[in-house]
Amino acid sequence: MDKASVLGDAIKYLKQLQERVKSLEEQSKKKTMESAVFVKKYQLSNDDDGSSCDESSDGYSADQALPEIEARVADKDVLIRIHCENQKAIAARIFGEVEKLNLSIVQSNVVRFGSSTLDITIVAQMDDGFSLTVKEIVKNLRSSLLKFWFR
Repeated sequence: MDKASVLGDAIKYLKQLQERVKSLEEQSKKKTMESAVFVKKYQLSNDDDGSSCDESSDGYSADQALPEIEARVADKDVLIRIHCENQKAIAARIFGEVEKLNLSIVQSNVVRFGSSTLDITIVAQMDDGFSLTVKEIVKNLRSSLLKFWFR
C-alpha cells in the first residue's frame, strides 16, 4: 500500500466516525423522560349534622392521607416512588401490583419515615407485554392501593 491509499482510507474512516457521532447525538436528543405524579390528600370532616367527607374521583373516601405516587420512564426503565401509610404487607402488595403491570423489579428500597409512613422506591424494567403510559402506571397503582386499603 502506498501513502496516498493509506491516507485515503484514514480519511474515509474518519468521515464514517463523524457520521456515527452525529447519529448517536441525534438518538440521545430523542430520548425523553416522561413522568407523572399523583398527590392528593383527603380528610374526613366530622360535622354535627351527620358527617360528610371529601371523595376522590374513584369514589373512595378516607380519614387519612392517601398515597403519593410518582413514576418516571426512560427507555425501558421505570422509576416508581410511593409515599404511603405503613400497613401490614403493604410493600409486598405494591411489588405484586407492579409486576401485574408487566414490569420486572430490578431494585427496590423501603424506608420507614416517621412512625407511621413508608417511602418506597422501585426501579423496574418493562417486559415485552408492557403498553402503559406513565399516567396509567400511576393511576393503576393508586387504584390498586385504594382497593387494598378500603376493602
